[in-house]
Amino acid sequence: MKVLVIGGGGREHALVWKMAQSPKVEKIFVAPGNGGTRDFAENVPIGVNEVEELLTFAREEKIDLTVVGPEEPLLLGIVDRFEEEGLPIYGPNRRAALIEGSKSFAKGLMKKYGIPTARYEEFTSYEEAAEALCEAHYPLVLKADGLAAGKGVVIVRSQAEAEKALREMMVDRIFGKAGEKIVIEEFLEGEEVTLLAFVDGKTVLPMEEAQDHKPVFDGNRGPNTGGMGAYSPVPHLPSGWKEMAYRTILFPIVEAMRREGIHYRGVLYAGLMLTQEGPEVIEFNCRFGDP
Repeated sequence: MKVLVIGGGGREHALVWKMAQSPKVEKIFVAPGNGGTRDFAENVPIGVNEVEELLTFAREEKIDLTVVGPEEPLLLGIVDRFEEEGLPIYGPNRRAALIEGSKSFAKGLMKKYGIPTARYEEFTSYEEAAEALCEAHYPLVLKADGLAAGKGVVIVRSQAEAEKALREMMVDRIFGKAGEKIVIEEFLEGEEVTLLAFVDGKTVLPMEEAQDHKPVFDGNRGPNTGGMGAYSPVPHLPSGWKEMAYRTILFPIVEAMRREGIHYRGVLYAGLMLTQEGPEVIEFNCRFGDP
């Protein structure tokens, strides 16, 4: 079996390392790969967003399976293009990837189907959002609607902090188009944990939980990053939380998408907060975490 892995981070290094242990895999390509993947696979100088070039490579090399690491090519529709050409690929299609690509889409889906998450409002007008902040109780969470490399979520503890973050997102456009719409939501208290699952559109197969740490400085201080580190399993979590998360979040969100005509196939990443009322969704991602 010949496999193509798309991506160039620690996530792809881990995937390639594990795939190389399978007797079914005879050759692995990684596009673009990195210094670590070179030990187990052949790096290919094609960027993750060069969909047509990746498609051509997979066809010419007769790739048996393509696995997509990062979210950007998923939202560009790489799965849709490969499937149009009859090439096997693992990951959600463009519409399904909106679960990560649009915070407002994900929140609206959760609200419609009763999946536990923080209360929220969404805004496309800077003036209306600023007015809402004047009447808000703090702390709050401000989120850019689109992709922002893991940096588009800001916890604000005062009106001054909130107004600064709002201006940066909607006026200064530090996240570009991702900040054209924002979500303002309540701040959830509790233990944060990540639960990932393999999904085929109907069946949900959860993995072991993990805990990642996003703030750039020690002691959970500073702005969020895409991730400074993670570990698994996570000790000292409340008993029964995982079964509750399956029952109230993972299975219902896949069923919700199915009812909306969305066939989700790929890895589903649920960022959760274990509150006193039970697990609640902070965010969904449409791929493996990195790190």
